Amino acid sequence: MTMPVAQQPHQIERYQAFLQQRLGLRFDSYDALWQWSVSELDAFWLSVWDFFELQSATPFKQALCEERMPGARWFEGATINYAAQALRHAAAASAAGRPAIVHANEAMLARGELAELSWPELQRQVGTLAAALRGMGVGRGDRVVAYMPNIPQTAVAFLAVASLGAIWSVCSPDMGPVAVLDRFTQIEPKALIGVDGYVYAGQAVPRLALLREMLDALPTVEHVLLLPQLDAAADVQALARPGRQAHHLGALLAQDLAPEQQVQPEQLPFDHPLWIVYSSGTTGLPKPIVHGHGGIVLEGLKGAVLHNDLRAEDRFHWYSSTGWIMWNCQISALLAGCTICLFDGSPGGSREQPDWGTLWRFAALSKANFFGAGAAFYASCLKAGVEPMAEGDLSALRAVGSTGSPLADECYYWIWAHCPKPGGRDIWIACISGGTDFAGAFLAGHPLLPVRRGQMQCRCLGAAVYAYGPPDTQGQGQPLVDEVGELVCTRPIPSMPLRFWNDAGDQRYLDSYFDMYRGPRGEGIWRHGDWLRITPEGGAIIYGRSDATINRHGIRMGTAELYRAVETQPEVLDSLVVDLEYLGRESYMPLFVVLREGLTLDEALTRRLRDAIKAALSPRHVPSEILQVQAVPRTLSGKKMELPVKKLLLGTAPETVFKRDAMANAGCVDWFVAFAARRLAQG
Repeated sequence: MTMPVAQQPHQIERYQAFLQQRLGLRFDSYDALWQWSVSELDAFWLSVWDFFELQSATPFKQALCEERMPGARWFEGATINYAAQALRHAAAASAAGRPAIVHANEAMLARGELAELSWPELQRQVGTLAAALRGMGVGRGDRVVAYMPNIPQTAVAFLAVASLGAIWSVCSPDMGPVAVLDRFTQIEPKALIGVDGYVYAGQAVPRLALLREMLDALPTVEHVLLLPQLDAAADVQALARPGRQAHHLGALLAQDLAPEQQVQPEQLPFDHPLWIVYSSGTTGLPKPIVHGHGGIVLEGLKGAVLHNDLRAEDRFHWYSSTGWIMWNCQISALLAGCTICLFDGSPGGSREQPDWGTLWRFAALSKANFFGAGAAFYASCLKAGVEPMAEGDLSALRAVGSTGSPLADECYYWIWAHCPKPGGRDIWIACISGGTDFAGAFLAGHPLLPVRRGQMQCRCLGAAVYAYGPPDTQGQGQPLVDEVGELVCTRPIPSMPLRFWNDAGDQRYLDSYFDMYRGPRGEGIWRHGDWLRITPEGGAIIYGRSDATINRHGIRMGTAELYRAVETQPEVLDSLVVDLEYLGRESYMPLFVVLREGLTLDEALTRRLRDAIKAALSPRHVPSEILQVQAVPRTLSGKKMELPVKKLLLGTAPETVFKRDAMANAGCVDWFVAFAARRLAQG
């Protein structure tokens, strides 16, 4: 007899019962379990493999074969495939009547309609598209890039690419050509999958001309697969060129292939590359981060099941564009046999007709059990006076997730007041913090721990995360409790990058995460770039980025990318941008520009600069304010002093952040000091 959902043990309880039965381990607290998971990495990750009954066609002896950062060696000898792990649930889920994907776009939601993709149909489409890609010569190690929105066809394409052992990479179609080409040109793709446009906030946004422009800059693309979204009669063959064939994605997916003609997922080495995602630094091109099949499967299952408490019968929604790592995390719920709920469109209506009830109606229509979004979304709902339970039947909802920035205290109160109370208790708020860098979370939720406003409940299992004080002369730091320090991870995680693409000697990789701290034996210590405080209760608070990366609504972008968009304007000589995140307050991103002699920043130029950023990057990265300055603070070596300006605006004393004798133009500092004083005085 099946127990009611409310009476089923939580997944973390099932896992602990498994540990006791299999290994004779018993833990009296979560902290004790966490301490074991980070001190006994080999035993912990092997237990995760066994708990989820992962399968390998070849034998292996242990989980952690060599511990080092970077370059830890995991599960040597094991074979695995991300797509195979997801599709193994097809038979059981189909027999239970559970769909693989439920989805809607703006027009469908307005009509109260929802569409479903069954597990057998997902399996058929993945196998059919994989066969088509193989017929085009796509195989192991080839890069397949996508310029696709958050729709089922994107998930199908990803799984098809993964099943072949090819390497997937995706950008959202709301990203402009500069940002997309900065990413895709680095990895020299063999095939590109795209749309002719998308609809957002009720407006159709054509992308066919832009797609042609990007293809001209990607000479390695031999095949382009187009999905007409705006115009069913779009001329797919117009994208063909000598040496480049064009195909209709919809027609390929609709092919009626016999099961034996469909391609089944290949068994691949544990560390075979799965996808390339991008985390931008403050200079140069975005960093193309390569993750492996095995590590992502393990991290995805750990996060979705052990921390988010997802069960196979659950419906999981996390609002995201394909350009955010949360899209990857949402797709990873398929690894556990869950139904994923995809919404393609604006979460807040349009500028003319704001509607922050949109996603709540989708959650009601899709019967979501877990609803996730960026923290800024909940703040917008609160300010708009949204009452989620007035938007539809949310009785299936038992958890609300948040990430991207700290969730303000008033948002906790608002969620508890306006969301269902499963079992008569306040709904569980699961705040997480992690990164594109390792496609997972360092800090997350726990269904049995107290929820404290402003805190994430716990450090994730297997993640040796600490707040470190400043490094000493040997590069060693000391862990802090109840003090703000640098977020570090002192031991490896299987989903950490295999490498950066085209990174000779792993130099960019080392500079990105291992430039500050060393362990007592000289080993690498991962520095994540966040300010962290571990509370005495074992919770965690993130205070924003400790570097100069822009983090707008959860989408990280390097400042260099914005500079390229701004400084190509003929009036602009120089520029500097900082992104300020405040705990419980709206973020603020000012852009400072130096103009040519005699020019003044007027409304027309301000509008053109905003439009240039919007076109090259995305609407999310338009600054809060643009201000004209006489000069940008620079070091003697000519580097823009982004971090000092950021710290100054956050309230750090000027003499602490500016070393004037190490500056090329110390005279410009006074303006920024006065500006910061005015900002701080305004609260």
